[in-house]
Amino acid sequence: MHALVVKFDLIDAAKAEAFDQLVAETVKSIADSEPGTLVYATHTVEDQPLSRVFYEVYRDRAAFEEHERQSHTRHFLDRRSEYIKSFRVEFLTPAVVKGLPPAN
Repeated sequence: MHALVVKFDLIDAAKAEAFDQLVAETVKSIADSEPGTLVYATHTVEDQPLSRVFYEVYRDRAAFEEHERQSHTRHFLDRRSEYIKSFRVEFLTPAVVKGLPPAN
């Protein structure tokens, strides 16, 4: 399993609306064409209307790398700077996970 969390801080409400539309289009393509992407959840942040958090889980590192090569992902990555003030990516190491054996 390979997982990460990304937090985006958006420029303003209009940019947030456009970003959310870009995200919706991207997630549809991910759902339709990426069997190795196990979870791709996007969230708004309570009391932070200009923040978004993505939680992504891939079958393995190869599935993540395949996700990064997809045209819809490249399109999202190329366009995101139009909407965001800043972002932070954190790669995760599984510890205790429901549904999976303990990590070694």
